Amino acid sequence: MRRTSTLISCALPALAMLWVVGMARAADHTDSPRASADPLADITDVFAWMSPDATRVNLLMGIGRDVAADAQFSDAVQYVFRTRSLPRFSFAGQAASETLVVCTFDADQQVTCNIGGTFIQGDASDPAGLVSDDGRIRVFAGTRNDPFYFNGSGFRETARLVTAAAPSLDFDESGCPALDDATAQALQQQLRTEPDGSAAVDNFAGFNILALTLSIDKTLLTAGGPVVAVSGSTHARPEAAQ
Repeated sequence: MRRTSTLISCALPALAMLWVVGMARAADHTDSPRASADPLADITDVFAWMSPDATRVNLLMGIGRDVAADAQFSDAVQYVFRTRSLPRFSFAGQAASETLVVCTFDADQQVTCNIGGTFIQGDASDPAGLVSDDGRIRVFAGTRNDPFYFNGSGFRETARLVTAAAPSLDFDESGCPALDDATAQALQQQLRTEPDGSAAVDNFAGFNILALTLSIDKTLLTAGGPVVAVSGSTHARPEAAQ
């Protein structure tokens, strides 16, 4: 079992990188049957952002699609943030310093998070979070309203328009089309509305996710420099797979 969500997109090409100030997010809702078969290992979103004073890195992994209010994290799964740090905003051809943030839960929902060899353990269900003795790590784990906004019909109509126009478009090496300003603005407007131009509907309004959220002293993640890339994945715990 492995589920990965990364921050790579034609429309948002730079969101994979988190600088000393900034925010990145990736979303992956309504998955394939294999991923959806285990909703407690299915990543919906990965968010990463800095605190206002740029001293802490905040990470959020959303799990499950419209989970029950009393849903719990699996004790057979590792929830992993993979972070890589570099001195400047370019990962091409550079050896990055990697720090894994690995969180697991026991049957009583006590969480253990290992941040590159620094540990925090306990009950993280209080909204105020579980805080390490030195204050460098704070963890919250529990159900929350899905923060991701998605206008499904507007998105599908936009995809239809792009598909119809594809034969006349020029694509770069990454497969991203070159659009003139008028076309780009029209597509952006369609993403904000229903196909008939009426107000958009948020298809995830009222849905719950399991939210695993960490606030981490950035020095724990920036051994290689101030620029950090983040991805998230879930894995079967080794002891659970035996």
